[in-house]
Amino acid sequence: MTVEETEGPLLERRDSEAKRNIENSNNVPFYRVVLTGGPCGGKTTALSRVSNYLRERGFEVVMAPEVFTILASNGMSMSFFGTQGMDEVIQSTVLDVQLALETGIENILKARGKPAVLLCDRGAMDGMAYMGSDRFQRLVEERGKDFTELREGRYNAVFHMVTAADGAEEYYTLDNNEARSESPELARELDQNSQAAWAGHPRLYILDNSTDFEGKLQKLVESMAKLVGLPINLNRSTAKFLLKSPPDLETFTVDYHVFAVEKVYFSSQTITNPDSFYKDEYSFVRKRTHILKDGSIAGSVYGVTQVQETSDGHVVEKKRIINKREYFASLKQRDLSRHEIRQKRISFLYKHQSFNIHVYEKPMEGLCILHVQVEGEDKVDLPPFLDLERRLTKSKEDSKYSAYAVSLINKDE
Repeated sequence: MTVEETEGPLLERRDSEAKRNIENSNNVPFYRVVLTGGPCGGKTTALSRVSNYLRERGFEVVMAPEVFTILASNGMSMSFFGTQGMDEVIQSTVLDVQLALETGIENILKARGKPAVLLCDRGAMDGMAYMGSDRFQRLVEERGKDFTELREGRYNAVFHMVTAADGAEEYYTLDNNEARSESPELARELDQNSQAAWAGHPRLYILDNSTDFEGKLQKLVESMAKLVGLPINLNRSTAKFLLKSPPDLETFTVDYHVFAVEKVYFSSQTITNPDSFYKDEYSFVRKRTHILKDGSIAGSVYGVTQVQETSDGHVVEKKRIINKREYFASLKQRDLSRHEIRQKRISFLYKHQSFNIHVYEKPMEGLCILHVQVEGEDKVDLPPFLDLERRLTKSKEDSKYSAYAVSLINKDE
């Protein structure tokens, strides 16, 4: 075989279709999503239901299995924890394997060159539920990372399946998972710890046991469909409340996280094709910086969102995590007819609900809007430490409180 004959196949392998797909992966939708929760929350069934749903609609789906269960199912006994300090060694190993496994699967999916979803059976932050914040933070910092990067900078969304031990006690069992041995009391504690570990993620969905299990799964599937941009008749929406004034954090009876948010809009596009499913669309980029309680900065994450309004009035959002370089490069495309939005956001959990307060600093200083996910027009269990003025509606009058409307520069300015 000549040199030319051997070089041909070699060059072909170097410039393969898979590698070209990875190089162009920013043009193909990819989502990394966490399914987590307390023991016996329904994760295993949920992973199967969601993966089948997405595959039937054209997505490539691969699941990253729970690393602790991999170890426990292959010889690691619970008696290992009898060795002093073993919990830290094991959680350190779980974190390293988790990160490597996710990155490897991401590369495989991107090499396919098709819309894809990586479903993670628990995520990088779940170790904090078993170690506590301070000890887990030390593990994270030893790897040159921070909580902000591991939480919202890595995952597009987090779905927390509340343990059956909280609200569906008669169904609580560990018979289907030999790696688990928690009592109902411990299960509830771990569930709360897991929620706290992910608190602050802008797409944290808490799926409780207020319905039967099928209803719980349906909420998950519908929320996942909306996340990846599939138009559906979703009954789950964001309820918004106008606050009378910025909240006093000293009065909060729950833990909270504070973020500084910068949002820049691109030029909008009105779709004139009468046969198009969408009638309007716009995009924006966002920088989200975690501010610690002492005022120091924990880290920043960046994202781009495409918003499309369908001809029947539904809104579809497609989100993608980007890096710092991509964020600043995109600012050159900003819509000069709109202000940059600057907000302080306060995220917290209250009675299995994820709340976010948007406190505007620019351009409408002092405007405060509370956001919470609800089912249809369901009543929201509001925290008593907030001074609310009223619930916002979908009326034309209240549309002025959306960030998109607030950003518009008046022509007579």
